[in-house]
Amino acid sequence: MSGFTVGESGFWADGRPVRLLSGALHYFRVHEAQWGHRLAMLRAMGLNCVETYVPWNLHEPRPGTFRDVGAVGRFLDAVGAAGMWAIVRPGPYICAEWENGGLPAWLTGEAGTRARTRDARYLARVRAWFARLLREIVPRQSDRGGPVVLVQVENEYGSYGSDTGYLEELAGLLRAEGVTAALCTSDGPEDHMLTGGSLPGVLATVNFGSHARVAFDTLRRHRREGPLMCMEFWCGWFDHWGGGHAVRDPAEAAGALREILECGASVNLYLAHGGTSFGGWAGANRGGALHDGPLEPDVTSYDYDAPVDEYGRPTEKFRRFREVLAAYVPGPLPGLPPPPAVLGAPAEAALTGWASLAEVLGALGGPETLTPVPPVFEELGITRGLVRYAVEVPGPRRPYPLSVRGLRDLAVVYVDGERAGVLTEAEPRLAEPVAGQARVELWVESLGRVNYGPRFGEPKGITGGILHERQYLHGVRARGLDLDAFAGGVAAVPFGAPPGRHAPGLYRGSVTVRGAGDARLELPGRTRGFVWINGFNLGRYWSAGPQRSLYVPGPVLREGENEVWVLDLDEGRPDAPAPRLLPV
Repeated sequence: MSGFTVGESGFWADGRPVRLLSGALHYFRVHEAQWGHRLAMLRAMGLNCVETYVPWNLHEPRPGTFRDVGAVGRFLDAVGAAGMWAIVRPGPYICAEWENGGLPAWLTGEAGTRARTRDARYLARVRAWFARLLREIVPRQSDRGGPVVLVQVENEYGSYGSDTGYLEELAGLLRAEGVTAALCTSDGPEDHMLTGGSLPGVLATVNFGSHARVAFDTLRRHRREGPLMCMEFWCGWFDHWGGGHAVRDPAEAAGALREILECGASVNLYLAHGGTSFGGWAGANRGGALHDGPLEPDVTSYDYDAPVDEYGRPTEKFRRFREVLAAYVPGPLPGLPPPPAVLGAPAEAALTGWASLAEVLGALGGPETLTPVPPVFEELGITRGLVRYAVEVPGPRRPYPLSVRGLRDLAVVYVDGERAGVLTEAEPRLAEPVAGQARVELWVESLGRVNYGPRFGEPKGITGGILHERQYLHGVRARGLDLDAFAGGVAAVPFGAPPGRHAPGLYRGSVTVRGAGDARLELPGRTRGFVWINGFNLGRYWSAGPQRSLYVPGPVLREGENEVWVLDLDEGRPDAPAPRLLPV
């Protein structure tokens, strides 16, 4: 790759002015076997650069235990092979509608640690993580023949805090670890955000979806010199469970993109291709203007109404953007790559084995604890999954309301083995009172940790207590089931025949495929849970919508028999039909 520098008025490569026409593509949301196709799609749209975040929690599940950090380097190699530049946004906080904004739950749950500040314990953790991560980035910088031209310091920090000394620490750490590429920050185009999130001597960029001239005028009040760049042009948006599907008119979005380019600015499409939050890694937001309201969990699909859709197909927005970008690209644009293979024919899964949630917990769960008050997920080492809390209501006593304080996020409640209802943060009290003596079990599920706003980093589980009338119930037994426990397989689970009626639990079976390729999985009649095919976690399904099926990348499937696991976390329709694979 050519040498790349940042000048007073623009970007330069080999002594000539260049414009970054970039698009976000998250390597961790695309099956590795499909990276090449997606990069070729971006090139065909007219882009010369790719941007990606790096989610810390995906790669360091426990302190000092690293998992496939090499994927970052392999992706950057793929970017270079595609003849494109790369912008890397390593965080440590990334937002990205990703679980906990990319920070490990074990870190934000660590007592005494203040994330996203100059807190010494936090910075020590960041330093150790960057020491490992930057081995994948530093050798792949443009001044060493690689594709990396920009490295971002933190992410939208001005939307969160004002500790610019923290940003200085991060910038110094990046430099100390060998980052010679230009550093940048990105924030909303508002005075308080740019004041809190930018650094002297570091390229400042802005994020917005429209009104480019106004945004760049605001940036110029803070930075008289330096290239203009929109680091996140929000050309679509994300969806929440229980909400609607967000769309943006392609012609209107193309007009907003044209305005950015007419300002002489560089741009990064957020997103060019969104992909999928496989593995239950989707995050959550808090509603309201101050992002402090009701929980709004993000769906598994990260399609984002992007120009390249979740399945890697060009959309009308792709065609409109291509027309706009063609005017800013020397020479003709590359043609579209051949489309990925698509499932040859519909196929129905046969689920022949079943184990109750209690049996799955016994086989794959962590150790049980007995504490006076309920421990939160972080204390039990649970990142994504659920915790069973069990407590005794003393007796004899008359029926009283049973409620939970500080519930995050959803609990299916059983009283003496019988399902008694579902509790949420908004409705934390059972409809029917409970008499003593009774055994109460609450299967509490995390719906995704908050990834943006002042409540970022909040714990999961029962964060207050379990109340019978006004009395706290003490002596709580808790045991967690983390989704990572399924990575080793389910051989230890004692499967039997499925029950006569649809019930929560782990279902095991197979689906026979003829013509392996991209597919979508439908689970009609089921309420909420997770699905694995051949050990690959497709993510959460939920009848709340708007998402109605799960994307199955073609490389996950194989000709013939494929193993399927369905973890149902609540009751579904009694006559729920078998899951079925359909061509995309």
